[in-house]
Amino acid sequence: QDFIRLKNFDMVDQAVTDKLEAGFKTLQEAKDCKSLLKKYLTKEVFDETKGRKTAMGATLLDIIQSGVANLDSGVGVYAPDAESYTLFAPLFNPIIEDYHGGFKATDKHPAKNFGDVKTLSNLDPEGAFVISTRVRCGRSLKGYPFNPCLTEAQYKEMEEKISSTLSTLGGELKGKYYPLTGMSKEVQQQLIDDHFLFKEGDRFLQNANAC
Repeated sequence: QDFIRLKNFDMVDQAVTDKLEAGFKTLQEAKDCKSLLKKYLTKEVFDETKGRKTAMGATLLDIIQSGVANLDSGVGVYAPDAESYTLFAPLFNPIIEDYHGGFKATDKHPAKNFGDVKTLSNLDPEGAFVISTRVRCGRSLKGYPFNPCLTEAQYKEMEEKISSTLSTLGGELKGKYYPLTGMSKEVQQQLIDDHFLFKEGDRFLQNANAC
């Protein structure tokens, strides 16, 4: 494992290194910046992680570029792929612990147990409090990076895999697939209002290459 991790060190090209050095300088000089990125990207952590690259090609620059461009960020980091959480753990672990109020790297999520769902009762039978509710499930695909490092070809490949699989569902699982290409503005806005799509113009996501 140590050998595999070491192979990913010092693989960052000079152009990325130069941008990282400039970005770190920007953070250090931003006196009003209160992001978790600035708080935990110390010189020691920066020097330890700036030369690392994941198997899918993600670097520290992919993680921090939005936080550098938007100094008013609350957090300032985006994970470009799953391996980033371990390879760049010196940065991610303290940020996650701080953000979640004490969730350490050694902590585990509790086992999921919703009990007997058939016994769940209506929490607002008179309709006095609950206006609407929804359940949203977001997932990533194994073998692909997250949005900041996804290529156009990978997006198209993922869409084909997901849409073809969803089209086989029937009964209560049957639904409508909305492709982003060819979608009318009215449908797009409705999906944004319903929180199924990211809104346009989100500078934090845009600077992370996440939308």
